[in-house]
Amino acid sequence: QVQLVESEGGLVQTGGSLRLSCAASGLTFRNYAMDWFRQPPGKEREFVAAISGGGRNTYYSDSVKGRFTISRDNAKNTVFLQMNSLKPEDTAVYYCAAEVVVRKTPTYWGQGTQVTVSS
Repeated sequence: QVQLVESEGGLVQTGGSLRLSCAASGLTFRNYAMDWFRQPPGKEREFVAAISGGGRNTYYSDSVKGRFTISRDNAKNTVFLQMNSLKPEDTAVYYCAAEVVVRKTPTYWGQGTQVTVSS
């Protein structure tokens, strides 16, 4: 049984930083690309960042490029999202996801964690 468990999000002020993590179990972690998606209030879920299985290749949405960094530790079956220079528009429920082929439709999803950026 595959499980993706995000760390607790939180409330942060504009300009602040927050690091999310997602621990995976029940799958061969290095064989999966990992993503972060988010769903702002009242909007559809959107892509944030992705990282290939080996960690060599990363991808970002234009809205977070230069502010967010995705990384992974395959020894600990964990993917991270370092979020810097946070803005109120980054407020959303953040989800991690896993897929066999990077940037394809994810196969597995976490339960989501709330990140709120106050102005």
